[in-house]
Amino acid sequence: MKKKVLFLTGTRADFGKIKSLISILEQQEGFEVFVFVTGMHMLEQYGYTVLEIERCGFKNIHTFINHTHETTMDLTLAKTIEGLSAFIKTVPPDMIIVHGDRVETLAGAIVGSLNNILVAHIEGGELSGTVDELIRHSVSKLSHIHFVSNADAAKRLIQMGEKMSSIFTIGSPDIDVMFSDALPNLSVVQSYYQIPFDTYAIAMFHPVTTEAAEMQHHADHFVAALLEDTHNYVVVFPNNDLGTNAILEAYKKLENNARFRIFPSLRFEYFLTLLKNAQYIIGNSSAGIREAPYYGIPIINIGTRQQNRAVHAAIINVDYEAKSIVAALALIDTHKVAASDTDFGQGNSTQLFLESIDKEAIWSINHQKQFRDI
Repeated sequence: MKKKVLFLTGTRADFGKIKSLISILEQQEGFEVFVFVTGMHMLEQYGYTVLEIERCGFKNIHTFINHTHETTMDLTLAKTIEGLSAFIKTVPPDMIIVHGDRVETLAGAIVGSLNNILVAHIEGGELSGTVDELIRHSVSKLSHIHFVSNADAAKRLIQMGEKMSSIFTIGSPDIDVMFSDALPNLSVVQSYYQIPFDTYAIAMFHPVTTEAAEMQHHADHFVAALLEDTHNYVVVFPNNDLGTNAILEAYKKLENNARFRIFPSLRFEYFLTLLKNAQYIIGNSSAGIREAPYYGIPIINIGTRQQNRAVHAAIINVDYEAKSIVAALALIDTHKVAASDTDFGQGNSTQLFLESIDKEAIWSINHQKQFRDI
């Protein structure tokens, strides 16, 4: 009998991580794959990226709108739990696979663990910063299986009482895509998104939920620094966490400025091509911590969102003040770096994932978790 595996995705970022895993599992005879699409994917303001998922041609896609009129994370969590709980009653999965540290991720782990379904967590054991840190580790404790990026993440999970036999080190799946033949040429991307710049930087600035009261100040200073600068920018909307409206309001000052092209979202492969060819990336996106070092792209990291995450010598860390950001921008053209083999895998995560999930041992993992003392 085929194993039913349900992937949950709520953002453009997590879909970029799991897309290759969904694809390879759909090709296997022993699995029936379902994709539960919710969160930012269903919001027109952020590009209605469910269309990108549908274009992938996956066989079983289910959509669910989880946002409420009050954009608070607790209500989003509650509504996602409600929708996912109803869906799994129609196609009872043998495993639910979630990624990262979003509230949709937490909802998937809660629904799975409380319904006696195996929960597999991708990229647990990492340090997120802000409230994401709490969510990521909570998901890990609710999960039975862990697909981690590196030995450090595995070590943290063992510290949290997880069994070593439930941890599978596969690297970060997006690294597979970064160095694959699936990336389009830069000219194709520039034509598709009507980007007129020969040279440009990428700007991505997300809200920090624990600093929501200060986000308007932070966003205004970020935009003021970009306006004082002379580089061209491809600007991507923030995620929809608490504080995002302050950033979007500040971005209005960039409209009708020839140095800026602003997008609600970008296709993952297209984004990677833009990143690979960018002068640098600025903001507080994890792309500056994870992907940019692999391409040897300089990074200006602003504020606390990536605090305690893996760091790299190419990263210029600054505070939120405009004068600090401007000072970093004055140095960026001479801040040359080489591509770095950072510790998030060797580009074979998809194959390692398949080898792990294809073994009977993983399906025999006990649903009743036991804490393991060190």
